[in-house]
Amino acid sequence: LAKHPEIKALMKPDYNLIWVVVLMVLAQLTAFYLVKDLDWKWVIFWAYVFGSCISHSMTLAIHEISHNSAFGNSKAMWNRWFGIFANLPLGLPYSVSFKRYHMDHHRYLGGDGIDVDIPTNFEGWFFCTPFRKFIWIVLQPFFYAIRPLCINPKPITRLEIINLLAQLSFDVLIYYLWGVKSTFYMLAGSLLGLGLHPISGHFIAEHYMFLKGHETYSYYGPLNLLTFNVGYHNEHHDFPNIPGKSLPLVKKIAAEYYDNLPQYNSWIKVLYDFVMDDTISPYSRMKRQLKGEVKQD
Repeated sequence: LAKHPEIKALMKPDYNLIWVVVLMVLAQLTAFYLVKDLDWKWVIFWAYVFGSCISHSMTLAIHEISHNSAFGNSKAMWNRWFGIFANLPLGLPYSVSFKRYHMDHHRYLGGDGIDVDIPTNFEGWFFCTPFRKFIWIVLQPFFYAIRPLCINPKPITRLEIINLLAQLSFDVLIYYLWGVKSTFYMLAGSLLGLGLHPISGHFIAEHYMFLKGHETYSYYGPLNLLTFNVGYHNEHHDFPNIPGKSLPLVKKIAAEYYDNLPQYNSWIKVLYDFVMDDTISPYSRMKRQLKGEVKQD
């Protein structure tokens, strides 16, 4: 910032995010209606080909909202309510809890017992062969859901209960209106999209040390168009209060800080390399013993 103070001008809400999220919710509602009378094989097909992309993209919209990118820091609760709205087509309550744990990830990256993005010792010990690592990728939604309960359980908040009740009400409404196929499409799209899916390469690309000494990596490929530029991950951790839309400008302005860092151009290759490289496993993360006072949401 001392060298490039113009970056400060990028620290403002992205109001276009609001309309993009609304359109994504409407797109999924339309899909729920369209699949209700299809054969099961086509429900599964569209859940993976279309629903999974929208669902994974929506989790990254929720990531943006968790950083108050929709309405700004001055309207933090507006962002929380909007995150609950964005959560609806995913079928599973996610937004409020994600925000609480994700802020810890930024404050205490790699913090042992705090950053629940770090796999458990069991994951590192068991998922150590190509086949087991493949299964681990398929089951990523499961591990991301239960890991916080094992590593850093937190008291349930009123907002999390509201998130849960809103989600259950929405799921029941979808089942009542359009039946089991629409409900299955909604849930399957979320689970498939966060598991064995090209976009899921970002889970591994962001912080797994394919190169020793480099714990955060950026990806500059085309899937950033579907993921709110989450691939610009070094830039995001440097400036978490800058919306994803503006992260390419950060890289352009401060090119000397980013151009020579290790980077990816394919998340699919990241997934392949993770599975096939015997030197990489869920253990391949930087873990830190935190000192001093730890403040969590």
